[in-house]
Parts: sequence; structure tokens; C-alpha cells
Amino acid sequence: MKRIFLFVATNIAVIAVMSIVLSVLGVDRFLTANGLNLQMLVAFSAVVGFTGSIFSLLISKPMAKWSTGAHVIDAPSNSTELWLVDTVRKLAQRAEIGMPEVAIYEGEPNAFATGAFKNSAMVAVSTGLLQSMNREEVEAVLGHEVAHIANGDMVTMTLIQGVVNTFVVFLSRVVGYAVDQALSRNSNDRGPGIGYTITVIVCQIVFGIAAQIIVAWFSRKREFRADAGSAKLLGNPQPMANALARLGGLTPNSLPESMAALGISDKPGFMALFSSHPPIEQRIAALNAARGSH
Repeated sequence: MKRIFLFVATNIAVIAVMSIVLSVLGVDRFLTANGLNLQMLVAFSAVVGFTGSIFSLLISKPMAKWSTGAHVIDAPSNSTELWLVDTVRKLAQRAEIGMPEVAIYEGEPNAFATGAFKNSAMVAVSTGLLQSMNREEVEAVLGHEVAHIANGDMVTMTLIQGVVNTFVVFLSRVVGYAVDQALSRNSNDRGPGIGYTITVIVCQIVFGIAAQIIVAWFSRKREFRADAGSAKLLGNPQPMANALARLGGLTPNSLPESMAALGISDKPGFMALFSSHPPIEQRIAALNAARGSH
């Protein structure tokens, strides 16, 4: 529920700010005396819908460092840090991407990848993960995160979020206009009334929650791809399967809400439709099935 609340609150905040900006620029003039100007509304919806998601992508690395307290390894100070950097470099070369920043943060077993561009991303692992896994399993987790970067998952999720946000903004205003017209049918008032405003707010919340289900579904699909990517980079799916099994037994804590969809694992919520990660059992089964097909 907290994740849903944060999603809705963030979108409302972005839409409120963008609405003010676009109002000043005159882009929000989609309500006319003759009805809705759909072309103007589409433009308004797209700008509002994509601005928030693109902005989030561009600041993803500094936000990740701030929210997790991740420490970037500029110069390895011990053998573990040296091994981490060397392993990520080797995996990045195999994946044909630029060397990501490597970071460590305090916390229960988890890891994530973030960044706006393939060649300037960041891979971070928790101290809990390093302490609870052997190096082969950690390497598999690093391979999973490098695969996320190589697959362009951060950009893909940003585009998906932007598209669904655009539909949320567009449909909420279409429904708001229809409701307002029905309520003011016998009125001489021109322009939108309170019915429009209330309906837009309610629809934005309802449609926003529905949109998050779509985004979460795509997020779960990309986790299977990243697992398979790790198996390909290591040349063996077993380390990734072992790492997932260990994670399942450890019940890793969730990352900060804004980072949850980027992690290697996430606690399943009470509503599976909103989970950014598939059940670990399904991920292991997919790896085993892929191994059996070769």
C-alpha cells in the first residue's frame, strides 16, 4: 500500500507542477467553448506524462546514492572491493557496455542497477549480500544487474511509465469533461465546473493505480530477461539459480520505495499485481527450464 500511495502522490505532484508550467506556456488550453481540443489535450498529456518519468531517469544515480547511502568505490581499499570492481569490469566487457560505477551500501541482502545511459550506469550491492553469499553467487547477482544495464531496462521502464502516465492524464480529463457536461446540462455556466475538477482528481488516482499494475507487469518480465542475461554472461545458469535460492531463504529487505523496481529481489506485497519482481520460485524454474532446453 505504501508503494501505491507513493506512486499516486508522486504523479499528482508532477502533474500539478507541470500543469502550472504548461498553463503559463498556454499548452493547457484544451478546454474550449466548443468542447475538448483533443490534439491540444494529447500534447498536454504527453508532456506531463513523460516529463516526470524522464526527469526521474536523469536523476536516478544521485537519487540512488542518496536514498541508499551507497558508497562508490573510486579506489578499492580492500580485496573485496578490488574483486567487485574487477568482476563488474569483466562482466561489462562481456556485455559490451561501458564500465559502470560500483558501489556498496549498508543493508540486508539486495542489489540494484541504475543510471540513464548504458555507458554511465551504476551497480550497487549491499553489505548483507556480500556477507551471506559466496563469490560465485555474488558474481551471478552482478551479472543480473549488468544484464539490466545491457538490456536498456532503465530507459525501457521510463518510456513505459511515460506512456501510461500520458494515458492517465488524457483519460482522466476526458472522463472529467464528460461528467462535467452531464452535471451542467441544464446550466448556463460556461467552462469546467467543480464536477470536472473532482472527477479528474479521482480518475487520476484510480487510473494511476491501474497504470502501476501495467508497469509492474513489465518490470516482472524484465527480471526473467536479466536472470537469463546473467546465465549467459557467466556461461552457466546454476550460479544465478543458487543466488536466488539463497535470497529466498534470507528474505531480503525491500529497497527504498523509489528503488524497489531496480533491485535483485523484493518482498512480495499483499497484492501480487503490484510486485515489481516475480516470485523467486518462478525465476529459478525459468532458469532450470532454459538449461534443460539446451
